[in-house]
Amino acid sequence: MERARRGHAHAYDEIVMRYTELAFRTAYLVTGSAADAEEAVQDAFVKAHRALARFRAGASFRPWLLRIVGNEARNRRRAAGRRAAIELRAARLELAGATADPETAAEAAADRRTLLAALDALPDEQRLVVTCRYLLQLSVEETAAALAIPEGTVKSRLARSLDRLRELLEDPRDG
Repeated sequence: MERARRGHAHAYDEIVMRYTELAFRTAYLVTGSAADAEEAVQDAFVKAHRALARFRAGASFRPWLLRIVGNEARNRRRAAGRRAAIELRAARLELAGATADPETAAEAAADRRTLLAALDALPDEQRLVVTCRYLLQLSVEETAAALAIPEGTVKSRLARSLDRLRELLEDPRDG
């Protein structure tokens, strides 16, 4: 651990090899998804590496790492829950459009697919703010609280996100 703290890459590689399986099992228990667990573990090891300087000498590495893994896994689980809520909302919109004539319903479905593809092309921070504000219909204040960012940041991200969505919707190949 001390060699890794001093910047020896091979020492950190050894730590990663030693703790990957335990970290994955921990993340999987939280997320319930192998793919989300793998991503959480990768992110956790990157964050742990960046925070090595703040790791207290003589402290146990395992609980410190697993706390980071657990936080990343919970973040993934929350994100999956948000995605599920968006998909449910989109399904409800499709059902509401089902009463229209078949041509109108087909056009509405195509528009929804195009919009969701454009949303997926946004960076995470922009996609999250648009999703919270418009798909989940949260206020600016609620969006700020949900994302743990200032209201001004919500407003500026919304402006940038909407500009980018406009660009993507004008030329969908620009994603």
